[in-house]
Amino acid sequence: MLITDNLLMAYQRCDRRSFLDVYGDLNEQDPPSDFFVKLMQETRLYQNSIIEQQSYHKPDYPKGDWKSGSQATIELMKQGVDRIYRGVLLQEEKNESSIDSPSSIITLVSRPTLLIKQPGESTLGNWIYVPTDIRLGKRPKLDYQIIMAFHSYLLENYQKVITEHGVLFLRDKGFYAVNLDLRTPEMLELVKDLMELIVTKKEPEVFISRQKCNLCRWYSSCHQIAQSQKHLSLLPGVTPSRYQKLKLINHTTLETLAKTTPETLETYPEFGEGIAKQVIQQAQASLENRALLREPRQPRGDGGFSHQKEKNKSSLLPMMTPIEIYFDLEAQPELNLDYLHGLLIVNNQNNTEKYYGLLAENSEEEEAIWERFLEIVWSYPIAPIYHFCEYEIQTVKRLAKLYKTPIHLWRPLLNRFIDIHKEVTQSVTLPVESYALKPIARWMGFEWRDSKANGAQCVFWYDQWLETRDRAFLDAIVTYNEDDCRATQQVKNWLSHFLHNI
Repeated sequence: MLITDNLLMAYQRCDRRSFLDVYGDLNEQDPPSDFFVKLMQETRLYQNSIIEQQSYHKPDYPKGDWKSGSQATIELMKQGVDRIYRGVLLQEEKNESSIDSPSSIITLVSRPTLLIKQPGESTLGNWIYVPTDIRLGKRPKLDYQIIMAFHSYLLENYQKVITEHGVLFLRDKGFYAVNLDLRTPEMLELVKDLMELIVTKKEPEVFISRQKCNLCRWYSSCHQIAQSQKHLSLLPGVTPSRYQKLKLINHTTLETLAKTTPETLETYPEFGEGIAKQVIQQAQASLENRALLREPRQPRGDGGFSHQKEKNKSSLLPMMTPIEIYFDLEAQPELNLDYLHGLLIVNNQNNTEKYYGLLAENSEEEEAIWERFLEIVWSYPIAPIYHFCEYEIQTVKRLAKLYKTPIHLWRPLLNRFIDIHKEVTQSVTLPVESYALKPIARWMGFEWRDSKANGAQCVFWYDQWLETRDRAFLDAIVTYNEDDCRATQQVKNWLSHFLHNI
């Protein structure tokens, strides 16, 4: 039975993912998304850009033959070469299962990006090797550090000396020394738990965590199971720690959670500050498949929150104004470029709508579309500017500073911005799995022309545009952005109607 550094990485993020990587039906995996492929390509390109600057040796062995790879790596280490690229570190361990099953031999395998020779005393000679991983990430994430401790643990078997640190080479940050004294005990505990999972073959419970599940190729399979079970992880606000508390009191169904009282949950710190009431109401909305008015939390004098009994009708959300502007941005984070300003101008006086897709075909055109954006919004000086989440406001501030925009041209705009996401989450509880724009708008009946398009896909499309100059990629982005503007309009209109008719 095999445990690799990749499997350990997956286990840190999700025990079910690692289980399925070993025992799952590969036919049930999602095809890799364009964004995932782009991420993998960028990782390889970044690693290659660092590796190409150095001389190295690479062990020669048949693909997948880890024992031959390990032996080839040992030979290079004995020769004392300066750098070994993708060396294979292998160790076999006997695992005694905690349940009555035969002992198993577990083969542990890791492949650090580099093994770098440094002065020291080991069984190899007057040198040692220190593992180094080249990571595309900008921070020394805990899972990176755990994998480094795994490399070092296996490396000790080769040179019979404990390395004091491992090295992460991070994008923009350079070298980061991993404290192995701190991370090794954590790593060993994780490896032990992973061994137990693999040997016992006990399939972990499904749990949908949108941030962690985002790029997982088992997502559709797990999500289908969660939906069939009406699993509580599909409720916004039910985090893993809160779910564990709900399991303790046998509140693991929509029905039981919807019927409980806030007082039952508020004894646990995870459900303090009004969270209990919100989670219960979320269960009620999902169970009944309808929107519920949310009781707003009001600040108390002691810094906490109290609940207001009055109906929560937003004073910022009029039913209709003569002109309404809906604003949505598309950005390329790696370039720090906001390349598309989408504006939907709705004229309720003559019942017309016009969409502007202000597009920068390269970074040099960002200032021009920023100035055109200002020109258009100031053509309607009192029109509210609706958007979804904080990014648009943050970007206006960033661009104003970057291009030294006179304060009178941008500062007053901030008073005209109305965040529809904030309006929704402060006003109503909806039977949705997430309070992102897509699930909300889809519940209200809106559909995107390209059902699979999303922000990550647009990042890929813009990269493809820069590489190929094929305008079909830009057209796809503009279509998606216009749909985002129209989805924001749909949500605003629905919410305004709901709040004014309760």
